[in-house]
Order: sequence, then C-alpha cells, then structure tokens
Amino acid sequence: MYGEIKKFRPDLGVGVIRAEDGRAYRFEGSDIRNRLEDLEGQEVHFQLGELKARDIIVLAGSPWSAFGSIGI
Repeated sequence: MYGEIKKFRPDLGVGVIRAEDGRAYRFEGSDIRNRLEDLEGQEVHFQLGELKARDIIVLAGSPWSAFGSIGI
C-alpha cells in the first residue's frame, strides 16, 4: 500500500501515515527500512499488520538509497 507520512515524533519513535485509501495508520520508527532525517511529507510503501503500518520503505532518492541496506 502507498501513502504519505503525515506526522512523526522522533522523541517517541511513532508516527502516522495517511494511506491511498484515505485511512490513517500508526507506525513505529523501527518499522522503517531506509531511514531519512526528515520523514514528514515523504511518500512511502508499506504493508499492513494488525492495523499498523510495517515494513515501510521511504520512496525518496534513488533505488540504491531505498535498498542500500540489503546485502547482495
């Protein structure tokens, strides 16, 4: 599913994604695969798990920055 990070609280490690279906889903910072400093306003792809966003990939920059942490 695709969406946009509307709010992220780095001090608490939690945020909210507004999804393409119009719903808002909470997430934990630890579920972001490729972390950027400024997350608010970033477009993301994510999976749903127990009504929370998980396996979040920020769709900014090049594919290498999105998947740079995956070993080949």
